[in-house]
Amino acid sequence: MTDEDTDEPEHNIGAAASERRSFPAGEPDDTRAERVVDRLGELYWRTTYGGRPAFDCLVRTILSQNTTDAASAPAHGALRERYVDGDDDGDEDGDTDDDVDLAEALAAADVGTLAETVAAAGLQHQKARRTVAAAERVLADHGSAAAFDAFVRDRPPATVREHLLSYDGVGPKTADCVLLFSGGRDGVFPVDTHVHRVFRRLGVAPPDADPETVRAVLEDRVPPEKCGFGHTATIEFGRDYCTAREPACLDDPEACPLAECCDRVGVDPNWD
Repeated sequence: MTDEDTDEPEHNIGAAASERRSFPAGEPDDTRAERVVDRLGELYWRTTYGGRPAFDCLVRTILSQNTTDAASAPAHGALRERYVDGDDDGDEDGDTDDDVDLAEALAAADVGTLAETVAAAGLQHQKARRTVAAAERVLADHGSAAAFDAFVRDRPPATVREHLLSYDGVGPKTADCVLLFSGGRDGVFPVDTHVHRVFRRLGVAPPDADPETVRAVLEDRVPPEKCGFGHTATIEFGRDYCTAREPACLDDPEACPLAECCDRVGVDPNWD
């Protein structure tokens, strides 16, 4: 699951858009994104996604907004312990009670109690309200969490995305994460702050591209079956090397495993 980079600078680090390195001569523009994703797959992993319960995935992603996995994961665990697992519902292996409909449980939840439960994620009152509202929508539109899961899994991705974007507090990244991690949909490349930053610095997307423009570029140029691991591997690369304020290449361009294929847009005004 993705997280937000809460230390993202307002602007990219320093250079004008024209002060950047070109990709190796002769490489067509439409292969750049795929080549980067392939390298990231070699550096981290190549895997497929899908199969997570859709409503639980939606809740998990709402909790991850504007914070890190280290903060949102305990909040999600606390939520499930209170509203799904309870003290007696789990078996010896820690499996949860499949009879509990999480949408029903959260639609009936007291917002204040839920906020206390997910406090570790930050912005807990806002996230609690959004979570309860999402549960109410799921029940109103689909009848149960299981029916919502089938909707996310079986309906056209564009239909699911449009529907999810109508939920309060659900933006493109959240909708796309549900499509990817629950629906297992090929061709979905969620754009969080890491993905947005990395592909503009690389020169794959325009330096002034907004997240939706970056998503359009990636989903157009990366083969559908590579979008899922491209998303998660890019996040790891953004955390490990291409951080918001101190990317590895600032001190030594060769310290980055993508050094030879990066335009370094906005990173170093003195590099040529």
